[in-house]
Amino acid sequence: MSNTTADVKRVAVVATGVIGASWAAYFLARGLEVEATDPSPGAEARLREAVAQHWPTMVRFGLADGASPERLRFHPRLEDAVAEADFVQENGPERIDIKTDLFRRMDAAAPPAALLASSSSGLAISAVQSECRHPERVVLGHPFNPPHLIPLVEVVGGAQTSAEAIARAMAFYSAIGKRPIHVRREVKGHIANRLQAALWREAFHLVEQGVASVADIDTAIAHGPGLRWALMGPILTFHLAAGDGGIGSMLDHFGPALLEPWTRLEAPVLTPELRDRVVAGATEAANGSSVAELARRRDAFLVDLLLLLERHRNGHA
Repeated sequence: MSNTTADVKRVAVVATGVIGASWAAYFLARGLEVEATDPSPGAEARLREAVAQHWPTMVRFGLADGASPERLRFHPRLEDAVAEADFVQENGPERIDIKTDLFRRMDAAAPPAALLASSSSGLAISAVQSECRHPERVVLGHPFNPPHLIPLVEVVGGAQTSAEAIARAMAFYSAIGKRPIHVRREVKGHIANRLQAALWREAFHLVEQGVASVADIDTAIAHGPGLRWALMGPILTFHLAAGDGGIGSMLDHFGPALLEPWTRLEAPVLTPELRDRVVAGATEAANGSSVAELARRRDAFLVDLLLLLERHRNGHA
């Protein structure tokens, strides 16, 4: 493989559901050519509608030179979509039989220098690349929803992925404004989903035990630690918790108290009753707003927050 990051001008988006459409909008906003494909009936119309819906947000966040929805082309055949791609972002169903077949076909049709990335949130990339003739170029590039706004991308290599492919994927995502992290070992849930799972477990546990309402649990995060985590994350936040002594001092003082819940917390059983309580609580917390309305509010907030974070992280605040 010899492509450099600067050589990536054309990205193929394979499967254009919610995640694929979001990726397509982002790649277009970064000034790239996008070749898209999806076998489901009406996929092209849905994709173009989704890109149109995302575009005002992309404009507000800032477009790269040459960015335009007109640089989107749709292909009925997967092979045609990837034939001239420099980078491929796959977003198909979370089924290993489908993924391995997609990657086998993409590997056969894409140019030799193209990287092949999967958005999979739960499948091992070692299994995904298992039927490829060139598995060394296959990586996992797991985004967070919505990819057109959330910067995080988790990059994971499989058993046959080359170090060069990992480096190129990290460089490409960085170059288009993402914040990639390298997951150094294949592990279920990668990094961020494992951290989210711990929080989800406790949220459901608190509901199941009758400790708090769904709305109060969301308030506890959104108006408490979530505000700090947006800038620093949990470990650096802990580093500030004990003053000048930093995280070492905090662990020395509070380590025993931390071990108590670590060793005793249990996951609740997701019974039909617990499921219904969480659904009812979420419906009440939505206060009549539709999912689409909540998503629009979320996206507008995320743009504001990301612009603010950029100011603070660059020392301009």
